[in-house]
Amino acid sequence: HPQLCAGRDLEAGGTWLGFTSSGRFAVITNRRGHPAPPAARSRGMLTLDFLLGAEPPRGHVNRLRARCAEYAGFNLLAGEIDGDLYYLGNHGPRVDRLGPGVYGLSNDMLDTPWPKLLGAREELSALLRTHPEPEAIFALLADRTVPPDPALPDTGVGLEQERLLGPRFICSPDYGTRTSTCVRVHRDGRVEFTERSFDADGVAQATVQHRFDVGPA
Repeated sequence: HPQLCAGRDLEAGGTWLGFTSSGRFAVITNRRGHPAPPAARSRGMLTLDFLLGAEPPRGHVNRLRARCAEYAGFNLLAGEIDGDLYYLGNHGPRVDRLGPGVYGLSNDMLDTPWPKLLGAREELSALLRTHPEPEAIFALLADRTVPPDPALPDTGVGLEQERLLGPRFICSPDYGTRTSTCVRVHRDGRVEFTERSFDADGVAQATVQHRFDVGPA
């Protein structure tokens, strides 16, 4: 798929974030507390199906809404740079058309007020007034500050695990941040896709960048 710039799930074949040269983009996160049903399809295929399709975001998420129970917990953002942006969360399920603004999405519903989400959203809002370079975005994502215990959410995993999952950048040998990605879209249609990978100790290993222009589908 030469029109697609995205990471690839080497087990199931889907992706968690991608952008196409026709201006379609999508991202998915998992959601805690919603286990996978038997024989569930990979959530990464929801993202890939949208990116490789031609259906408008509204139609895509509304069609998926009826099938939400077939998947483990997820949050999907699907949009077009010259069109609409839609959010679908399979808790409920919930569908929202998102207007201009700054949003935060972690491993609960859109804009759930977890400390790391609130802080990142506020800092990103300030950064966007300065036309930030990718390094500024990576610095925002790299924050390893653990919120104080009273501020941590209670998602049923226990306090020790909440502390591990509390920072924006999670560092653990078994579960943690493995990539950070910054996608910048310029008004003239230029797209810069920059991704940094990390090892299990949280040490940066490589940074890759792809540049392309958005044109007609």
